[in-house]
Amino acid sequence: MRTTLAGCILLFAACATTPVPEAEAKVAPIPVVEAKAVLDAQAAHWNAGDLEGFVATYWDGAELTFLGANGLTRGRADLLEHYRRSYPTAESRGKLTFAVLDYQQLGSGHALLLGEYRLDRKQPDRGFFSLVLARRSGQVVILHDHTTAASRPGL
Repeated sequence: MRTTLAGCILLFAACATTPVPEAEAKVAPIPVVEAKAVLDAQAAHWNAGDLEGFVATYWDGAELTFLGANGLTRGRADLLEHYRRSYPTAESRGKLTFAVLDYQQLGSGHALLLGEYRLDRKQPDRGFFSLVLARRSGQVVILHDHTTAASRPGL
């Protein structure tokens, strides 16, 4: 019994004093101005018809997830294909604008951005999104995107 209790105390003490890895501790927070710059870049690429540039704002790794009306998409290549299928022409893409609704830091090098998108086109569209942003390789990128159309898109 004493051995078990002593082992538990030592294990608890070791966990409580485990240092944050040096690489993780040095990751700079993501200020809102950098988060907005990602959205500005997305809108510029989208409105220029550059879907590759639009998708380049996402992390290029297996951890990337996009959740939308068609379910879960993983990885940048599959996300690009999704956008190519869904928005093949300038008319279908329309003009994209964003509005930031809320922004929160999520610890070292991560943030949550909640926003609204609008597509100005023949059939207007609007909806809402939540982005998990991460600082990776010195760059702010989208790690997760959950986008949903508004119940009354044209408004």
